[in-house]
Amino acid sequence: MTTLEIALVVCVATIIVLAVGNLVFSRIAERKNPPVGSFMGCDGIRLHYLDCGVLGAPCIVLFHGNGSMIQDFIISGLVELLARNYRVVCFDRPGFGYSQRPRSRIWTATAQADLFVKALDQLGVSNPVVLGHSWGALVAIALGLQDGYPIRGLVLASGYYFPTWRLDVWIMAGPAIPILGDLVRYTVAPIISWAILPIAFRKLFEPHPVPPKFKNGFPSSLTLRPKQLRAAAEESGLMIPTTTQFQFRYASIRCPVQIFHGAGDQVIESEQSKRLNQTLDFSELHVVSDAGHMVTYAHTATIVRAAETLAAAESPRIANSEARSANRLKSTT
Repeated sequence: MTTLEIALVVCVATIIVLAVGNLVFSRIAERKNPPVGSFMGCDGIRLHYLDCGVLGAPCIVLFHGNGSMIQDFIISGLVELLARNYRVVCFDRPGFGYSQRPRSRIWTATAQADLFVKALDQLGVSNPVVLGHSWGALVAIALGLQDGYPIRGLVLASGYYFPTWRLDVWIMAGPAIPILGDLVRYTVAPIISWAILPIAFRKLFEPHPVPPKFKNGFPSSLTLRPKQLRAAAEESGLMIPTTTQFQFRYASIRCPVQIFHGAGDQVIESEQSKRLNQTLDFSELHVVSDAGHMVTYAHTATIVRAAETLAAAESPRIANSEARSANRLKSTT
């Protein structure tokens, strides 16, 4: 064999070994971290969800961010606190945790909202409060923009709402590229992701350290599976196009909105939430001085109170537009 042929054989063998190794790793990760909720079929998609709390009470629906899953809200304490007085429904969004993400669809925030409207209808949920964190805030907004599905209000945390120049999201979108991205996802991407996870987690929680309950309880190995890496990459690539489309529709949101953002957020600048607050007619902004991107951990109780206030409101939507007050920018320290 020539040197070139030997090099080609070694390369192919390495790819096969890495691919098989990552598949085995995925199976082990799933065995160690079994589903925490139930499954339902909706519009041809198998969704993993958690339904708990007070049956018959107003419902609060939770949508996690990119790369995350139901366990994020459980570990933060949001699920437990909200479930004391309300019904809580939390989904693994398509491609994350144990929910499917068929490649036959482009899973924009609007496409996900369409799916969840059907899922919530199957679960008998109407007029919920919708809470979204990070990328999940875009899905929550997409629900709020649907005229045919009334909601009581939105709680948006650490969201990205307006397009800006971000080289990082395009780099992170690489594994979503067909064929080449698939090759990367099943070979080196899980290894690279595993190596940078500690840095990524520190950045998410800054200025606070990563909480021990998150270190010990969050199933990090599930985030390294090739199929979840594809979902995360796709959402990175969809982030700017989604906000480019949504930015002209925010003013049509007619339900009350509570906006939370950590002043020390190292992932998404707080100016995003400030600008959204200025765009909406019925919003209240809480810029939390001692929190970062994971504001849901730093000020869990405050976010719970905001969601409960909306859930207790009698009217699911504000019927008439009122003049925006001169000073609507509020901060929580």
